[in-house]
Amino acid sequence: MIIYTCTDDFESMMTCIYEAWASKEGHKNIKLLLEPIGNLELFCEYRHVEPDSQKAQKVVHSIRQKISARAYQMIFRCAMSTHPDKLDMIYRFLLLGFAYPKDIMHMLQHPYVMAVFEQNRAVINETHQYREFARFQAAPGGILVAAIEPNADILTLLAPAFEDRLPSENWMILDANRHTAAVHPADELTYFTSLSAREQTELLEAAKSADPYRELWKGFFQQISIEQRTNPACQRTHLPLHYRKYMPEFSD
Repeated sequence: MIIYTCTDDFESMMTCIYEAWASKEGHKNIKLLLEPIGNLELFCEYRHVEPDSQKAQKVVHSIRQKISARAYQMIFRCAMSTHPDKLDMIYRFLLLGFAYPKDIMHMLQHPYVMAVFEQNRAVINETHQYREFARFQAAPGGILVAAIEPNADILTLLAPAFEDRLPSENWMILDANRHTAAVHPADELTYFTSLSAREQTELLEAAKSADPYRELWKGFFQQISIEQRTNPACQRTHLPLHYRKYMPEFSD
């Protein structure tokens, strides 16, 4: 068994798929894994793959042209998920997709197709939740800062929604789990960058201390609530606890 490995980013994954396909070792003799690798398997050859933008682009182009744009969108969202076997799952999905391009989106009886559909749906649902639950707070300099801790890597999927909502504002969305940020200068294109732990902490603390509307928002939330209808169990159904960490209405 030959095992191709790469880091957990989209360009590396597409490059890994390209190398595995081009090796012509036989698809049954190939497996794709994300790094870091846990326990090594006996009698397996491990091959690390470095990202290559041209090779990754060739894979993307082939998916869009030979299968469909919808299939590419599903694969991209699946690649943003946290499933440990997502890379091999995508590879097996593409094997079927290139063989049956017109039927692949309806082959839900196949376990790899169903798995990609499930991860795609999970990422879409989490992105939708954070569109509603992300809370911006004012930081010095007129910058709006929102922090999230998603399971999936959804920044690239989440940012376009706020580009439409806040096109003329300076804002940032921080992924506290991955120390990355979507940065939107007013009336310009959004870009993505990495943050150090210190930079992230400073931004969050500045937003908390500088936002004059923080207490007003908390007061509004308390005033509209009806004590006799308080139902924490029902509330957790609609707004799970892990979404509340950076929501001012739930902070002390």
